[in-house]
Amino acid sequence: MVFEYILKQNDIDPDSDLTIDKSIDFGSTAAAFTGNSADYTVEFEPYATALETEGAGYVVASLGVDSGYVPYTAFSAKASYIGENPDVIQAFTNALQKGMDYVNSHTAQEIAASIAPQFPETDAESLATIVGRYLEQDTWKSDLIFTEESYNLLLDILDGAGMLTDRPAYEELVVTEYAEGAAE
Repeated sequence: MVFEYILKQNDIDPDSDLTIDKSIDFGSTAAAFTGNSADYTVEFEPYATALETEGAGYVVASLGVDSGYVPYTAFSAKASYIGENPDVIQAFTNALQKGMDYVNSHTAQEIAASIAPQFPETDAESLATIVGRYLEQDTWKSDLIFTEESYNLLLDILDGAGMLTDRPAYEELVVTEYAEGAAE
């Protein structure tokens, strides 16, 4: 959906100006690409870097750079849980902010070394390359505040993909007080 949104923002109609094969399981797109059945592929990491390392392809653009800050990750809780457990919500948010502070104040190599245990299938050099790319692209925000601008971007992407029947108001769904508290 993000890829098609970016195409449309650049006056490219994904339905008539090119052919997008949506039948390939997302986990198999890199293999399909290396099998010469496509000129381009959309890949998450570590697959994009693996294609480069193998000499099978090159990263030519970043959907994250071209789309803006799309809130790929958000955490949800019922209003009743938030009301009954504000300390838990704040502690969780503070821990996430601590991670954001870490990635925004360390080198690619330091970050790669710290996350390596979570990615045993990816070698240290590839992890450093991936993290370095993220740092160069300003992938990580400095805080966790889910802005109205990012919310509207997400709705625009979902709407453009035909996934929305209405656009709920930002104030109805998003609570920022805990992220704001963690950012202080």
